[in-house]
Amino acid sequence: MTAEVMQAWGGFGGAAALCLAAIGSALGAGAAGPAAIGPWKKAIIAGKAPNFTLVAFVGAPLSQTIYGMILMNAIRDAASAAPATWPLLIAAGVFGGLAMGFSAWYQGRCGAAGADALSETGQGFGNYLMVLGIVETVALFVMVFAMIAVAPAEAAAAVETTAALISG
Repeated sequence: MTAEVMQAWGGFGGAAALCLAAIGSALGAGAAGPAAIGPWKKAIIAGKAPNFTLVAFVGAPLSQTIYGMILMNAIRDAASAAPATWPLLIAAGVFGGLAMGFSAWYQGRCGAAGADALSETGQGFGNYLMVLGIVETVALFVMVFAMIAVAPAEAAAAVETTAALISG
């Protein structure tokens, strides 16, 4: 197999990371959306202003698409630097993308519960966001650990710096 073909297969892993994470973001936003639309409809019918805060629950799963893009770029760079690692790059992209996608999907499901609870009680917004943050942390961990796994030796320090910045 030529270096170009190996690099292309490695790039497939990057595309998988982005696309699978984005599918999860769509599923998550799609799960949370109806939970916000229902209370908005009720508020409008009652002549009240809809609670725009509920949009935070709907939009939360979208960040996993960004994490998928970041992992895609790391995989693409690794494919250029070390094309022979293409099996690892495919695995990191597919399994990393799936993990980030499931994180987004379940974040949306939790967001739906948060939107429902907030619309019913008007309280607890911070608590509901903490749950979303915990679910999102899975995607962050996957992104960082997958980047470390695929990073060429000369890029490992940059990945560790990125991980330190993300974790605060």
